[in-house]
Amino acid sequence: MTETTAAARQALGAYGENVAAHHLQERGLVLLERNWRCDEGEIDLVLRDGATLVVCEVKTRTSTVAGTPHEAITDDKLARLKRLGERWAHERGAQPDGIRIDLVAVLRPRRGPAVVDHVAGLT
Repeated sequence: MTETTAAARQALGAYGENVAAHHLQERGLVLLERNWRCDEGEIDLVLRDGATLVVCEVKTRTSTVAGTPHEAITDDKLARLKRLGERWAHERGAQPDGIRIDLVAVLRPRRGPAVVDHVAGLT
């Protein structure tokens, strides 16, 4: 991958995370952290929905030629996100009523606004 391609992908990912964060906050979720990392992986967005901790995976695409954002969420990915959410809560001393895994799929077409699909409760 060239530097330009890597930079473009990084910019697209940052765009999608901004769109997703705005979308979720408009719906009443509270953003706690972005891009939390540890040795096991990364959580794109950590939010609170009432007393529930929400671990949100953001997938951004410019088209569905290589598949939809939804298809990128495998059972292994879900299990890892659940572990990461538990670890985040433990490290922060948080005691949520539960941990929910959400997906925000952002499709950014060449023209027009982004299309956002929020799928709550993948697990």
